[in-house]
Amino acid sequence: MYSGIFCVILRDMPLVFTVGGSVMKGRFAPSPTGYIHLGNVWIALLSYVSTRQQKGQYVVRMEDIDIQRSKRELGEALLDDLEWLGFEWDEGPRVGGPEATYWQSERQTYYGDVLENLASEKLIYPCFCNRTRLHSIASAPHVGEVVHRYDGHCRHLEDKLIKEFMMSKEPSLRLAVNSCDIDFVDRWQGFQHIHLEGELDDYVLRRGDGMYAYNLAVVLDDIAMGITEVIRGDDLLETTGQQIYLYRTLQTSFKSKNIQLPSYGHAPLLIDSEGHRLSKRQKSITIRELRENQWSPNRILGELAIVGGVVEAHTLSRREISLSELIEIDLNVPSLSQKTIEIQIKE
Repeated sequence: MYSGIFCVILRDMPLVFTVGGSVMKGRFAPSPTGYIHLGNVWIALLSYVSTRQQKGQYVVRMEDIDIQRSKRELGEALLDDLEWLGFEWDEGPRVGGPEATYWQSERQTYYGDVLENLASEKLIYPCFCNRTRLHSIASAPHVGEVVHRYDGHCRHLEDKLIKEFMMSKEPSLRLAVNSCDIDFVDRWQGFQHIHLEGELDDYVLRRGDGMYAYNLAVVLDDIAMGITEVIRGDDLLETTGQQIYLYRTLQTSFKSKNIQLPSYGHAPLLIDSEGHRLSKRQKSITIRELRENQWSPNRILGELAIVGGVVEAHTLSRREISLSELIEIDLNVPSLSQKTIEIQIKE
């Protein structure tokens, strides 16, 4: 239908996945759109502890795909704060690794190559629809945001029309979804059943302005970096079905690459006393502010561990605990199966 429009010359793709669980890998993948806050550190703590408990390798990746909101200096400040808190990573910025870069903004050629391959197999299609929601797909979605479904309008366009439209407008690229049911077991949220409907759930992988979507970049980077466990906030649980579908599509398209699905764990979001999710958008208290107020790394980690229900306050001296001590805690606790946890910081 449109194979002549998206002609492809593929380089050897870096789609490599660690075989058979020989190396466990976890990751922390923040977006440098503001200073790191307690909600970010909460997820970093859980992913770090889980990885170290499994004797795995820990990867830090900067998800700065949204170049309008992300800033390199904020990413460097984020890394400074992680180091100050005691985090050590095996791959990522400042330490290197098998990948040429761990900043998504520098990995766009890789994303483009994969899309070209999918286009050659007619697994994606150009979309010329002018929808305001296309402006938000480059960033991870957040709780409370409306999820729009597509009507499949551009999925069956003839080549003649595509060529005509492309003369005046650069299209977005959508994944052609086949209706299916996706089941998986989340570490803390349990059994999940997701139904994807063809055309209605054809989601964007690249915007018309050339910006790659979160769902594409996160999957491709987790594959390339050999991530076997994804721990993140519960606000991203709803996107997991789309990401698993993309994994399956890539498994079919790149059969020789041994692409495997990671396991998932979606942890409760930290919220303030008014029920607002801790986030950069809400200008939540940052690690930088706590540092300026003379909080120690162990005090910050201790408060998070207590609030999160993974340690009891009476077991800690001055409500402090180190990352090395946290590695001994049990992450299979009821509190982590909640959707949200309220946090109140007290001196």
